[in-house]
Amino acid sequence: MQKNSKIFVAGHRGMVGSAIVRKLQSEGFNNNLFRTSKELDLRNQRDVADFFNQEKPEYVFLAAAKVGGIVANNTYRADFIYENLIIECNVIKSAFDSGVKKLLFLGSSCIYPKMAPQPLKEEYLLTGPLEPTNEPYALAKIAGLKMCEAFRDQYGVDYISAMPTNLYGPNDNYDLKNSHVLPALVRKFYDAMENNLPSVEIWGTGSPRREFLHVDDLADACFFLMQNYSDRSTVNIGTGEDISIKELAMLIMETFGYKGQLNFDTTKPDGTPRKLLSVDKLHQLGWKHSISLEQGVASVCNEVKSMESFLER
Repeated sequence: MQKNSKIFVAGHRGMVGSAIVRKLQSEGFNNNLFRTSKELDLRNQRDVADFFNQEKPEYVFLAAAKVGGIVANNTYRADFIYENLIIECNVIKSAFDSGVKKLLFLGSSCIYPKMAPQPLKEEYLLTGPLEPTNEPYALAKIAGLKMCEAFRDQYGVDYISAMPTNLYGPNDNYDLKNSHVLPALVRKFYDAMENNLPSVEIWGTGSPRREFLHVDDLADACFFLMQNYSDRSTVNIGTGEDISIKELAMLIMETFGYKGQLNFDTTKPDGTPRKLLSVDKLHQLGWKHSISLEQGVASVCNEVKSMESFLER
């Protein structure tokens, strides 16, 4: 990419897309192309095709997706598979038809089998059953990366894919009904502090282990891959370090200075026991994360303290 290259960031208002925009702008890339969902519905094939034919972007970061936590994934199963599939199909095909030079597709670490060996290597994809609660979303993401592979195989185009681990950071979703675990915990502890609650409820047993990457690190990795990587196989993006949900809750608790109790609701599902990505490939390419979990959680907690209302998020 050159500083004057026309770059389309699909999903620029989301947590991931907005972080990519910040990274591009910080690097001096200012010929960036955005559309809100009201301006361009990525689920509409004709509208997406018209947009690409008219604007002719040279590079595409495909960060647009329907996302949510474990309950949302399990409740809105049809919505998650349909909307993600159709967004991917429309954007990737229109990128090809309009002559896009390079495209980066962002998947999710949930694409790996539920009981795959840890840490999760890229080659473990499709070697076993998926976690049932988010299977529709995972299948849609697998289809997206396979679509990139197929277009590369058949047409020789430079489409690459990356699989981020669990993300958090600015512009995260703090709605308790459909947020991911880290922002949900931040919200719960914030509310407990604000309302002097004696305890905070944690879903599940607290034993599952998860890896967390600050979204600004993800954006930095995406920029790095777009500039330095051109291969058929996907690349994991993560820290290579994990933490139990109980340990995460205690970290957030300590960061806020909350003195109440933790109550674990074991009627709620735990999901996959462990989900740690192998980042050997990314490290060998020359990239490593720079924001520690302690630093990232502190910045998130400070951010939410300054919010006028969680309804803004």
